[in-house]
Amino acid sequence: MRWRVFVYVPNIIGYIRLLLLLIGWWHFNYPIIFIPCYLTSVILDGIDGFAARRLNQTSEFGAWFDVLIDNIGRSMMWSLLYNWGHFMSSLEWCVFVCTHSSLGSDWKKKFEKSPWLIQKIMSNDFRSSLGTWAISGIHILPIWLYGYQKLILTKTLLLPVTAVSVYCQWFVTGLLISGRILCMGAEVR
Repeated sequence: MRWRVFVYVPNIIGYIRLLLLLIGWWHFNYPIIFIPCYLTSVILDGIDGFAARRLNQTSEFGAWFDVLIDNIGRSMMWSLLYNWGHFMSSLEWCVFVCTHSSLGSDWKKKFEKSPWLIQKIMSNDFRSSLGTWAISGIHILPIWLYGYQKLILTKTLLLPVTAVSVYCQWFVTGLLISGRILCMGAEVR
């Protein structure tokens, strides 16, 4: 009976996410394939949690598996984008191991005794201003940097390279980096 958890709808979505990440990994240098695979995996990350709650299919395995897939995807991105990407990946894997081993599958709800900033980030399952900012830094920053590195915004979208477009790209980059730093502060806390 315990094996049923492996065929819960949210976990099947997780298997699809993992497949999309593998396809993306193989096609990292082909943005037309990589970006849809990676972004679909990120979008499905929100859908699997919704499905788990809606279908009453939450499980310890599902909570672990979801974060595992998140980390695999971001590890892939950071490691392929930059030589120092393993630092970001290592930090996220350490946080994953520590939170799941000490707090269990219900780790998102166990921060009531944490410092104020962490409580604000974690409140309402990250659905707060600070939580959204931090999660954007985690999930959107890697794909944004990929797009920046591959010149997606200028070449693919045919945007002219003007001072305004360059400043907008730098502004968004700074906003996402500061969100990642905010999240990093919470992670090492």
